[in-house]
Amino acid sequence: MSPRRLQAALVLVACLAGAPAAAETPRELRDRAAEFAYNLDHDESMRLLREAVALDPNDSATHRALASSVWLEILFERGAVTVDHYLGGVSRSMIKVKKPAPELDAQFRAEIASAIELAQKEVDARPNDPQAHYDLGTALGLEASYIASVEGRLLAGLRAARRSFDEQERVLRLDPSRKEAGLIVGTYRYVVSTLSLPMRLMAYMAGFGGGRERGLRLIEESAATPSEDQTDALFALVLLYNREKRYDDALQVLDRLHRRYPRNRLVVLEAGATAVRAGRGAEAEALLTKGIDMFARDPRRKVPGEAGLWHYKRGAARVLLGRPADARSDLQIALGPDSLVWVQGRAHLELGRLALREGNGSAARTEAAQAIDACEKDSDPVCVEQSKRLVK
Repeated sequence: MSPRRLQAALVLVACLAGAPAAAETPRELRDRAAEFAYNLDHDESMRLLREAVALDPNDSATHRALASSVWLEILFERGAVTVDHYLGGVSRSMIKVKKPAPELDAQFRAEIASAIELAQKEVDARPNDPQAHYDLGTALGLEASYIASVEGRLLAGLRAARRSFDEQERVLRLDPSRKEAGLIVGTYRYVVSTLSLPMRLMAYMAGFGGGRERGLRLIEESAATPSEDQTDALFALVLLYNREKRYDDALQVLDRLHRRYPRNRLVVLEAGATAVRAGRGAEAEALLTKGIDMFARDPRRKVPGEAGLWHYKRGAARVLLGRPADARSDLQIALGPDSLVWVQGRAHLELGRLALREGNGSAARTEAAQAIDACEKDSDPVCVEQSKRLVK
């Protein structure tokens, strides 16, 4: 190469090296925001999503993603982030409804309204486009979930839920390979199958399909298919596998989630809690001890009452292991004033179980009565039922 050509080549390389990187697309920003959100970095997630909305204000998926991030922030602030909150009934949270921060509520409503409006325009323009129906169905499903979980109005969300179900079934008819649409269809089918007979009949009349096994299979297929909603499907499986007492399967999903989102300490909490439900005291204690160390070293915002929640879970594991002194040490922390009321109630339940094992029936009844009082105040029917059993 001649000196002149070599010089020109070096100039070109220098120019390329100094050139700014190509701007990220809204999809790329959404993907990065999802990584932050599922690693509990909510502020960074919302910052990226606002940037994505500014880049393309006509993208329904981006408005929907920002609305979803706001919804997760509201649930985080309430402490309604564990399987315990939903095991009392898939369609009803055990947590009493309290109003979200006005600015978050207003932001969710604005973003979800934009997502639905933009998606509806795409459906009207391209009625046989699976993506258009998917965007509309997913936005409507998010609206229905918000009405139920944040506003506490299950029936009020029925119209959006029914439309969401119909849109996602349409996606599967138009393109059976779009397995991600099975998340909403499968969830509604599973929930309908768990209702009482009169409620199931009402759901059928409203246009919902049922089928426990079919619903679970659709969610499993969604969780096995790479998509923007795959992680949501994996978290849904954690809940449903716990409900079905398929603890091995739930722990496998949680291990996968932990490897994907290693900064999410709440995944470790959920793994420990699942091991407790499975009666695996040693495995649960090891997981929860690791998680408590993560909690102590993590400088980020904590869920309200999170310290008490960690120690209640480890206390329950130590009750299983027959280590009363260590269990009481944890459970006393769980009874602290900063703990959520239902956590205090469940700590009393575990202390009652310890007293019963030690042959102290009077102390067991006292603890059970305190558990019933606390858990009734915080709408925890599972705890109330177990405490009444302990009294008997």
